[in-house]
Amino acid sequence: PAALLALTVALRTVNCFLVQTSFVPDEYWQSLEVAHRMVFRYPSQFLNVNNYGYLTWEWASGLRGYSYPLVFASIYKALQLLGKDDVQLLIWVPRLAQAVLAAFADVKLYSLMRHVENEETAKCVYFCQLCSWFTWYSCTRTLTNTMETLLTIFALSYYPVKGSKMGNSCKYLALVALAIIIRPTAVIPWIPLVLSHFFQEPRKADLILHNCIPVGLIAIGTSLIIDRVFFGEWVLVQLNFLKFNVLQNLGTFYGSHPWHWYFTQGLPVILGTHLPFFIHGCVLAPKRYRIFLMVVIWTVLVYSTLSHKEFRFIYPVLPFCMVFCGYSLKHLKTWKKSLASFLLLSNLVPALYTGLIHQRGSLDVMSHIQQLCHNSYQYQAFVFIMMPCHSTPFYSHVHCPLKMRFLQCPPDLTGNESYIDEADLFYSNPLVWLNKEFSNDTLLPSHLIFFSVLEQEISSFLALRDYKKTATVFHTHVPQGRVGSHIYVYRRKT
Repeated sequence: PAALLALTVALRTVNCFLVQTSFVPDEYWQSLEVAHRMVFRYPSQFLNVNNYGYLTWEWASGLRGYSYPLVFASIYKALQLLGKDDVQLLIWVPRLAQAVLAAFADVKLYSLMRHVENEETAKCVYFCQLCSWFTWYSCTRTLTNTMETLLTIFALSYYPVKGSKMGNSCKYLALVALAIIIRPTAVIPWIPLVLSHFFQEPRKADLILHNCIPVGLIAIGTSLIIDRVFFGEWVLVQLNFLKFNVLQNLGTFYGSHPWHWYFTQGLPVILGTHLPFFIHGCVLAPKRYRIFLMVVIWTVLVYSTLSHKEFRFIYPVLPFCMVFCGYSLKHLKTWKKSLASFLLLSNLVPALYTGLIHQRGSLDVMSHIQQLCHNSYQYQAFVFIMMPCHSTPFYSHVHCPLKMRFLQCPPDLTGNESYIDEADLFYSNPLVWLNKEFSNDTLLPSHLIFFSVLEQEISSFLALRDYKKTATVFHTHVPQGRVGSHIYVYRRKT
């Protein structure tokens, strides 16, 4: 319904502006930074490159495709042509676009449940979806996981669920294919769904010959052509992604967790107070929803076999969980209002805390860097971000040809057992590294940005080189390891 869509768009727009924290580096480095590099170019005398932006090692190795960044590159290009490529618009317009898509997905989930069940169940599922703190935290971010989740909901709305008259094989398969192009892991939750459809489909040959094969060929062809244009050579990123993350399991470079992590921490955390409703809904739900439960269990099991685990990886199963939560809420007639209030209030606190307070320094500090763009000093300025690599966004949040540098941390793909990346080398002895790297004063950065935990260790370097603290930015209440509670900005006296 149009009124519901308008309300949901308004809500997700508010959601977008109430999420001012950083989640993971991929939010910028695999989307906005790439898009910025695709669109904007500056005269080479400023940065000694034809365009400015930075591509992480995944792009050099052909592990990522340009299809998703192309969405944001199109937005950036439109803003550029309109003469509106202001840095704040470059930051917020992509996120607002993601928010509108999230609103459409919420309404699609409501429509699906209304067709499969009834109005009351649909409202309960919709309410649970809107209440979810993790959905609030993630759905407006420019992450491939977010787009994978939204496309999964869109595809599900056309999936031939028993009792639904909205089923359309071609549409749902096309949306699944698009999700796989954007993030190859999108295939995981759809394996049981497509197999279930295949076994129940009386015209199996038609499904394969008239739907699966044409959609698959068009999807692969489109992906190959887009990547051919931007890589300059033929690259099948989905195959490279599979080799790296599954066959070689090199994701462990970014940390590893025990096999049970998704069951004991991952899923319970992202569900939050929805967890008892989810369990209750699984017990109550009719047989036709078993396939949804199978999707959740299967996806979590598959991800459990990989050493590197993150909350966002299982975000695409959250909408399936909301179906069970809504089913539970609908059947708790006596306590429905009280429990709905409990769900709303218990999710409001983590949603607002994680959206407005936790890990906000990474974005707030960018406004201090942006200020360097507003005067002629920008061509002499040199900003060095001495933080765990990719802690902050880069040119997509600065949008001027400022000289910037950060600590690198690409994994070793050559099999060298003694390999140590630049960030680890730096943190092993920051003072020695700095004195060696900047032995000549002419090489010194004009600005240093680092977490508070590093200050004491490099205080002698700062004093000797005439650096003075110009800003203190709050980051988190739970500092860990190399990540401090605050971010400091130091400027060198000239």
